[in-house]
This record gives sequence, C-alpha cells and structure tokens, in this order.
Amino acid sequence: MKWKKFMIKTITEAEDIIITMLYDIGLEGAQIEDKVPLTPLEKEQMFVDILPDGPEDDGIAYLSFFLEESSENPVDTDKMVESINKELDMLRNFMDVGEGTIMVSETEDIDWINNWKQYFHQFYIDDLLVIPSWEEVKPEDTDKKILHIDPGTAFGTGMHETTQLCIRQLKKYITPQTKLLDVGTGSGILAIVSLMYGISHAVGTDLDPCALEAVQENMRENHIGPESFEMMIGNIITDKEVQDRVGYEQYDIVVANILADVLVLLTPVIVPHLKTGGIYITSGIIDNKEQTVRDAVEAAGLEVAEVTYQGEWVSVTARKPV
Repeated sequence: MKWKKFMIKTITEAEDIIITMLYDIGLEGAQIEDKVPLTPLEKEQMFVDILPDGPEDDGIAYLSFFLEESSENPVDTDKMVESINKELDMLRNFMDVGEGTIMVSETEDIDWINNWKQYFHQFYIDDLLVIPSWEEVKPEDTDKKILHIDPGTAFGTGMHETTQLCIRQLKKYITPQTKLLDVGTGSGILAIVSLMYGISHAVGTDLDPCALEAVQENMRENHIGPESFEMMIGNIITDKEVQDRVGYEQYDIVVANILADVLVLLTPVIVPHLKTGGIYITSGIIDNKEQTVRDAVEAAGLEVAEVTYQGEWVSVTARKPV
C-alpha cells in the first residue's frame, strides 16, 4: 500500500488550529513533530519520571498527513496542495502560521486510519459519554448522554481540553429556553451537545463550507432534527450579511472555541448579538493569553463572570450587563 505524505512546516502555536482546519478538507490523522518539552502530565502518562534532555524548542513544527494512493485511485497532488494553501492563506488573516511550506513525498505500508482506532476510545466528559462508531456502549452507560462522533470529521472529537472546558461551562448556563450561537462551530459538537441537554435552538457559523457536511453528519448520528440547528457559512467578524442573518440581541449564550487572537477580533462583534444579561463562553485560549482575552472582553463592555482551566488551556466566561 502506498501513501502520499504531505508535510507542512509551521510553528508550534499554530499546530492545533491547522490540524483542526485540515480535518475539514478530508485529511484524517496527523503526525506532529516538534521540540516542545513534555508536560508533567504527559510524562506521567508515559509512566516515566525523568526523561533525557531533548533539543531546545525552536518553535518550529512539522505536521504530516497521509493519503492512500493506487493506480486506480491516484492522488491529485497539485489539487491537494492548492487546497491546503488556500486554507493556510485564510488562517493568515487571523494568526501567524510560520513558513507554511508544503513538502510532498511517498511512503508505504501505513494503515493510518485503522491504526488511529487503537488510540481513540470512548471517554467521558463528566456525565457525557463520547464514543466512536466502532465501539459498543457498555450496559452500565445506556442511561448516559451519549455523543456519537468519529475522528476525521471536521474540527475534532471533543477530546481537546478547550472543547471540554466549553461543554462544562455550557452545562452550567443552558436552560430549556436557551437560544445558542456557536461561532466557529466546525463539526457542531458544542451546539449538538447543548441540544442534547435540552436547549431550544442553535445557530452555528463557520468560515469553511465543508463544515456543513460535518455538522449534518453529526446531527444524523446524534438524532438532532434539522429544525433545531441552523448553519451559516461566512466570516461573522467581517461579513455584515452574516451578522444580519445571525440576528441582533437574539442569543442567550454565544460560545466561541477559537484561538485567543481571533477572540480579540470577534468579541466586540459578538456583543450586539447577545441578549441583555446573555452569556459569552470562550475557549481555545492558551494560558499565557488569558489576560489578552480578559482585556478584550472587558473592553467590549462585558463583565467577566468566571475563568476555568484545564491543563494549559483557559475558558473565559462573561456576561452582557443588564
């Protein structure tokens, strides 16, 4: 079996968002090479207390994706490189992606998709069970809330700390009357989970048209009706038409799991869409960017209600004053 390998040279701060973005164009599974030191938790999970010193972190990261190739189904390398470059160019409007060069090579005998299954298993976010299609729900879990999702769909699976931070905050504030706006919805996990917990309606926005298919797939898998979740494609930060379609003073909760630099631009735009007293839940914030987001929230006239943490990630929850 032959595979085309696409390697992107970027920076460590852009790893997560680039991987998330590339899932959306059908690249499943990622290999990350960087020199970021292991955290104490990672060392604990590897069952070692002391590791040899590694090379000094230079901030450079290489992200590799693999596409199976055969004589019957050749990979259109030029088209794929063009698609990746298009996505990287879109990201450059919001953040530094480093060099962003793409190297293409050929390799053999990588069963990447099936190998991934040995690493992704069902897991819990408090009382929510997240489970892939190839695993069975245990008898003792049949009464739990269950989110069905597989790796490879746009924007991940819920395993990332930022997604879990948002879910926990949403559960604190949602009610049966809640109308939710999920900005940068990706595969729709946050909106779908909120609907599972009983909110009345959700609207999602995303830059990439491929998010439509991902959301629809996850709605089907989790029995969410089309009348409950409306998707809009476009940039709510800069596109007045999207802002108008979303509607003003319509939402009890706005949630945005996006990188801190994008949240700085997004926050003042979002305020008019919130109802008075509405809740703004943000994550995607690495710990050294917490104050940046707090400053942006307060500058937009919102009141910080709560800040929560998981690992190196932060969620800032704010309220629109009455």
